[in-house]
Amino acid sequence: MGERVKFEVDGQIGIATLSRPEKLNALDTKTRMELAEVVEEAEKSVRVLIITGSGKAFAAGADINELLQRDPVKALEATKLGTELFSRIEELEIPVIAAINGFALGGGCELAMACDMRIASEKAKFGQPEINLAIIPGAGGTQRLPRLVGLGMAKRLVLTGEIIDAQTALRIGLVDEVVEHDKLMEKSREVAMKIVEKSPLAVKIAKKALNASLNMPLREGLKYEASLFSLLFSSEDAKEGMRAFLEKRKPEFKGR
Repeated sequence: MGERVKFEVDGQIGIATLSRPEKLNALDTKTRMELAEVVEEAEKSVRVLIITGSGKAFAAGADINELLQRDPVKALEATKLGTELFSRIEELEIPVIAAINGFALGGGCELAMACDMRIASEKAKFGQPEINLAIIPGAGGTQRLPRLVGLGMAKRLVLTGEIIDAQTALRIGLVDEVVEHDKLMEKSREVAMKIVEKSPLAVKIAKKALNASLNMPLREGLKYEASLFSLLFSSEDAKEGMRAFLEKRKPEFKGR
């Protein structure tokens, strides 16, 4: 797809690899733009997207040389690009799995948090170290992190700039699973394949309902869930899924 983000399709799974290992896959403007193009392509061509990194890093945040050149106006423009990209990933109709192979710092940690699931190598490291540069996270770090790990732990990570290992990230809820480094992509594909086997329409609607849960009061969310639940009963996939269950066979979903 580009020089800095490689995109390959394996059946109905797309794999986007940040490929700037000499810079620890730092998310400079060009890298973010290429990733945005890959995300758009993936939504049209695959059922699940896996995002990972090359070399020792998943993504080690912003390019410090770029940051040094910014004034407040340029900083706002740049953070809008990151915020919009990560929100787009979060809101994609297809699920996105972060396969975190190494350092996920700053913008890299924010990218991982925008994904639907996070599977980490035992070698992965996480942090929001922006405070060390006398700035703060600017692409979701102060907003998504508390939702995942709780306000107290988020404050600790953001205010100290502390870097944590994969097992600590698992314990506090920042990642969903930690695996041996050599088995990271195997496990990520395994999870992706479980999703691919499901109705694409039901997966899309389920993700929509789950995302909405963070922004709605409980009663409003329950009404929204009920409306989506009932809507799916008009789909061919729902009828196929129920028939297949009764007939003890594997369903053949069409996404309709």
